[in-house]
Order: sequence, then C-alpha cells, then structure tokens
Amino acid sequence: MSYPINWDMESIFKGGSQSQALRDKIDLMKKELKSYHEMIENWDADNDHSDYRELASILSFSEKLGNGLSESMTFSRGLLSANVKDKLASKLTTELSTLYSEMSNSSTMLTKKFVSMSDSAWSSLLEKEPFKASAFPLNEQRDQGKSLLTQEVETAINTLANDGFKGWGDLYNTLVASIEVELEDGSGTVQKYSAGQAANIMGSAKDPETRLNMLKKWEEAWSDKAPLFADTLNHLAGFRLENYKLHGTEDFMERPLEYNRLKKETLDTMWDTITKNKPKVVRYLERKAQLMNIDQLSWVDVTAPVSVGDFEPRHYSFDEAATFIMDNFSSFSEKMQSLAKTAFEDAWIEAEDRDAKRPGGYCANLPESEESRIFMTFSGSAGNVSTLAHELGHAFHSYVMRDLPSMNRRYAMNVAETASTFAELVISDATVREAKSEAEKINLLDSKNARAATMFMNIHSRYIFETAFYEERKTGIVTDDRLSELMIDAQKEAYQDSLSTYHPTFWASKLHFYNTGVPFYNFPYTFGFLFSLGIYARSLEEGTDFEDRYIALLRDTASMTTEELAQKHLNVDLTQPEFWQSAIDMVHSDIDEYLEITEKYV
Repeated sequence: MSYPINWDMESIFKGGSQSQALRDKIDLMKKELKSYHEMIENWDADNDHSDYRELASILSFSEKLGNGLSESMTFSRGLLSANVKDKLASKLTTELSTLYSEMSNSSTMLTKKFVSMSDSAWSSLLEKEPFKASAFPLNEQRDQGKSLLTQEVETAINTLANDGFKGWGDLYNTLVASIEVELEDGSGTVQKYSAGQAANIMGSAKDPETRLNMLKKWEEAWSDKAPLFADTLNHLAGFRLENYKLHGTEDFMERPLEYNRLKKETLDTMWDTITKNKPKVVRYLERKAQLMNIDQLSWVDVTAPVSVGDFEPRHYSFDEAATFIMDNFSSFSEKMQSLAKTAFEDAWIEAEDRDAKRPGGYCANLPESEESRIFMTFSGSAGNVSTLAHELGHAFHSYVMRDLPSMNRRYAMNVAETASTFAELVISDATVREAKSEAEKINLLDSKNARAATMFMNIHSRYIFETAFYEERKTGIVTDDRLSELMIDAQKEAYQDSLSTYHPTFWASKLHFYNTGVPFYNFPYTFGFLFSLGIYARSLEEGTDFEDRYIALLRDTASMTTEELAQKHLNVDLTQPEFWQSAIDMVHSDIDEYLEITEKYV
C-alpha cells in the first residue's frame, strides 16, 4: 500500500496560512477569552460553595478554549515547520501566542482565588466531582500559585513576554531559517542546503573524512551568526532568571524539576549511575573507531552508520517503513498498531525530504480533531524509521488519554519521552532481530548503541552546558566565544574526552536551548530513555498481557509525581540507583554483543 508522505492540514483549516476558517476561529476565541476573564472575575468561592457549579462551568469553558488554542497553534506551527519561509504562518503563530498569554492572565486570576480559599474549603471542593478526578493537578496549581505576585504584575510579565521572552524565541526560528550550509555533492559541485537538509546529509555521509569536512562547513555556517544566536540565548535566559527571582526562586533548577514533577535526588541519582557506567560506552566508541579505521571518533561519527565488508545499510522507502512499524507494533499492542495505521492512512505525517523545512522532528496534538500531526524529514535510513516510531509513540500517548479531563492530560516532558522511546525500542529491537546477515546486525546494533551513547553523553553534555551557562548568566552576559568554550568543556566531560573533535557551536544549532516553554529541555530525554527501558523489560517478560498495564501507566502520567508513578506501576524507587542500573544493564548487554561479534573485524 502507498501512504502519503505529506501531512493533511486542509482537514483542520482549509486554505493554509490564508485560511478564512482559522481567521474566524481566532476572532471567535478573542471574544471567548473576554467571556472567560469575566467568568473568573465574577466567581466568588464563598457564594458557590454548595456544589461549585460555577467553578465547574469555568473549568469546562477553560478546557474548550484551551483545546481551540492548541488546535490552532498546532496548525500554524505545523505550516511554519513545513515551510520556514511562510511569513503568514509566522504571523499567525505570534498572534496565537498573544492569545495564550491572555488566557494565562485570566488563569492566574483563578489560581490566586484558589490560593485565597481556606484549606478546609479547598478540601471540601476536592471531595466533589468533577474536581475530585483532577485533585492532583488542581492541588499542584494551587501550591504553585502561592508564589504568584499581584494580578497586575503577573499580567504585565505575561504581556511583556510576548515581545520579550517569546519574541527572542521567534527570532531564533528566523535566524535558523536564514542558515545555509555549502556542501559538495557527489560530483564535486557546491550546493547550498537548509539547516535541516544539511544535518541529514552530514549524518548519512559514508566516510569519516567527508563527515568531518561537512562538520567544518556546518560550524562555519553557525559561527558566522554566532553573535546573533548568543544575544538570543542570553536574553532568553536573562528573562527567565529575572522572572524566577521576582517569584522568589534563586535556584534555576527548581522550575525545571517542578515542571517534570521530579525530585532533584532522583535526577542526581540517574546522572551519577550513568557516569559510573560510562567506561563501557567509551569501549563501544573505541570499537566503532576501529571499525571505521580511525584513531578516534569525531563528533559526527558517533551516530554515523557502521558497515563491515561490502555491506550497505538498508534503505527504506516511506511505505516500507510504515509497514515495518505497524507489523512490529502489533506484536506488542494491537492498539498501538491501529493508531499507527490511522496516522499513515489519514496523512498525519509530514515526512518529505525537501528544502525550506525546519530541522528536527516532533509530534503535536489536535485536541478538537482528536488527531495528532507528526513532523520529520525522512531520507530512508534505519534511524529515520526509529524516529518515525518515536513520534508515533507520542501520538499513542495522546490517544490513550483523550477521554480524560484536560488537566489530567498535561503530562511533563520526562514521561512524555517514555511513550515515544518505548515505541522506538520496539522498532530498533525488531530491526536487529530481523537482520539478514551478521554485517546487517552489526550495523543495526551500532545504531542502538549510538542511541544510548547519545542519551548518556550528548544529552548529558547539554545538561552540563546549560547548568554552567545559567550559573554564569546570573552575573551577566555570556559572549559567543565563552558559550563555545562552555560547550566544548561540557562535551569533553560528558564524553570522557573520548572524541577527536567536538561541536563548539552546538549551543547555537540545537533548538532545545531556545525553547520558551520548557526550561532544561535535555535531561527528560535521558530519563524517558531509561524509564522506558525498564518498562520495555517488563513488556518482554509479560508479552501482550502487559498492554493494559502499559496504557494504565500512560494514563496516570499527569496525575501524580514521577516517583509515585514508578512506585505504583513498576514498584520501584527512582531515588535509588537499582532501577537505573537495571536499565543501563540492558544497554551494556547490547554493547557486549556488539563487541563480541565485531572482534574479528578489527
């Protein structure tokens, strides 16, 4: 069967960035925002305490309005991702961000009214439905509201953020759209590529020398505009730090941990356990260098494919990738397979390899349509197949939570990466299992181990860098040269100085550092990777009987802390190293197999 390689946006709003249906929707939401504000302004908990019917109406209206904004934003951002030169889509995204800010101002007023309620009145409220079903997120909202400033100040901060904090985030996207990387094609002709295309080409180049030359050109492209990226990053961090300070928060890690519902003790235990186990990963990197006939891997060699003998890595068509994913999802969960089938057949996925697309990939929810949209650039590698499965995992997570109240669907990034990484594990294991030769098995095992190295080292370097950067940013602007120094230091520490070259402008080229929604957009990936490994081990033990338990875990991801989630569904204590070590042992098993079967090739 042939599946569409471009997503369907017309079924959401006809007309692209000139959609009249979207314009009508935005105009309606502007009116609804005023009504929402008035409802909250007029609500008095003391006069509504018998059954809190008015509050129930407010929360219901909030869900409706939030779903509309989310639907519209997924559409406009999707258009902009698919064509970074779509200026109308960029304008729409900015307009919708302003509406989000207005809704946030009204929601802040509601939160402050929650804080003003007595503890006994609050407890009484949570004993009644529909509030009882959302007790955890409501308690969370009230607790976080205790640090809020006056309504006027909070409104001013949110309003100024549109052209300040969020404006810097928008500028980053504009700068990335202007990046052009000059690379030679097979005939020696110099071609200009967008950032997304260049990243794909660099990652799939066959020999280390070509990759290294490409990395130099990549560095040059980002270095040319490094001062602009440095200004952007500094002002994003500066706004965030000042906002923290206004709310009585001096520790810049407090909010990222709060957002991820994670204890600092858990995060430290995870990184400490990983660091103790890095020597085995370094052995893998050394063996990979031997197979490539080089002394040490460079930055771009870590995730590059390995081939022995005359083996050529398999190239997947998009249709082959779709069939492979659906077949292997069905071995674990018929519901996962069914969701993937819908995504492929109904054109939820934008995968075409073409110019003017932003780099990277993501999955975004459409709560009104009860669908998702997946963005990536598919060029046919096994890694692309895994990425596609990863994003479908996100879509499955949204799917199993659709009938829950909106507050119970707001899961944090660390557990969001669990469902996606779990889906990726299902596919990467399947590719190794179905390898038709030892050479292919080596290639696929290498891809799995490279993924683990990314989680243990690349992501760790981001965390180390961002921690050092925020520490220095507290005392003033950090120059572009200093940012590159911090980046290299972080990479050397994270990789235990096992590479020949590093990526000093990674701080500029990596979108995650510029995210205005989620601070420290790094450690949740590694958490999700290891947490999903633990879940995957259980699924292998229990087979298809585990499907319902897995879905139950996903449905609870926004209704308790991360530690409580692990204790309830896996019976493990995340503050202790045992769980993390058991997950890392699965990685070690893959590395041991890799070292064993590649011994004769070195």
